[in-house]
Amino acid sequence: MIPPSMKVIEAMSAIDRIGEGIAFVCEEERLLGTLSDGDVRRHILRGGDLGACVSNVANPNFRYLNPEDISSAQEIMQRHKLRAIPVLDERDRLISICFANNVVVRSGSKLGLPVVIMAGGKGTRLHPYTKVLPKPLIPIGDIPITMHIMQNFAAYGCKAFTMIVNHQKELIKAYFSDIDAPFSVDYAEESKPLGTGGGLKLLEGRIETTFFMTNCDIIVEADYADIIRYHRKNENLVTMVCAVKKVTVPYGTVKLDPNGLIEDIVEKPTFSFLTNTGLYVVEPRVFDYIPEGAFIHITDIIERCSAGGERVGVYPVAESQWMDMGQLDEMEKMLERRGGRTGE
Repeated sequence: MIPPSMKVIEAMSAIDRIGEGIAFVCEEERLLGTLSDGDVRRHILRGGDLGACVSNVANPNFRYLNPEDISSAQEIMQRHKLRAIPVLDERDRLISICFANNVVVRSGSKLGLPVVIMAGGKGTRLHPYTKVLPKPLIPIGDIPITMHIMQNFAAYGCKAFTMIVNHQKELIKAYFSDIDAPFSVDYAEESKPLGTGGGLKLLEGRIETTFFMTNCDIIVEADYADIIRYHRKNENLVTMVCAVKKVTVPYGTVKLDPNGLIEDIVEKPTFSFLTNTGLYVVEPRVFDYIPEGAFIHITDIIERCSAGGERVGVYPVAESQWMDMGQLDEMEKMLERRGGRTGE
C-alpha cells in the first residue's frame, strides 16, 4: 500500500520491491485507486511528470471483491487478466489482496509466528521423483514445493522456519544453505523415523509460542491471519485446517427398507466430508502429549490431546484452496496451478 502523496518516481521503486507489478493507493485504509507498472509506463510515455503525486496517475475505476466473494478471486483474475484484486469492506477500506499467484494477503496481517515443516518422510508415493530428490525439494515450476510454502507464510510475516528432517537431510540442508531468501531456516534432525508427529518433541524448549505446523507437500491458500484469530478465539490447543471435500457417486444408489424393498433411489448423489489438509495451528503445550523418542503420528497426538480434555478444533476451507502434492495425479494439478510461478 502506498499513500496518495507519494511521487510517481518513488512509486516505481515501491512497485519493483513488491514484485507483483502493482501497488494500492490508500488513505487511512480507504482504497483510492490501483497503480500498476503499466499505468506508470503510460504516464511516462505521455510526457507525465515523475514528480507528480500518484493520486493523479492511479486508476480509480478498479475491480474489487466483497469479503464473501473471495473464493472466486482466481476465476475473476483469470477472466479479466488481472494480477491482483483487492477485497474491500462496506466503507471501501482495504481488508485483503488476492494475487494471481494464489497468495491472499490481509492488510496489516503480520503474524510473525514460527512455522514447522514436517520434512522427514521418504515420499514413496511420489516415486520415481523421490528416488532422485527428497520430497521437500521436488520442483513445482522453478522452485521446490517447500519454497512455495515458505513464500505463502512469509507474506504474513512468518519468516522463521524449522524443518524436521531425516531422509536425505543433507541434500535438503545444502539447498537451503545455498539460497538467498528473506527468511531463516533451521533444522531438527531425527536419528530414526518418528512418524508425522514424533519429531515435534525435538522442538520442546525451542518453540515457546503459538506455531504453524505443515506437511512439506501441501499448500493451503487461505487467510492465515483468520486461521490464527479462529484458533485463539476458541482457545484451542490444536486447530486442524480441513478441506470440505465433495465426492459424487457416479451411479444411482438404492436405499432399502427393513423388509428389503426399495425405499428410495438417488441418482449420482454427492456426499460432503471434512478431510485433513496437513496444516495445523499448535500451542507449545502439545509437547506434553508426545512421548520422548517414540514413533507417533500427529493424528495420534491429537487424539491424546482430546482424551486429555484439551480443545482441538477444525478450521474449514474450500476444497479448491487445498493442493496436495503427495500423489502423482495431485502433483500434476499443482503444477498446472503453480508451475508458472518462479522464485524471482
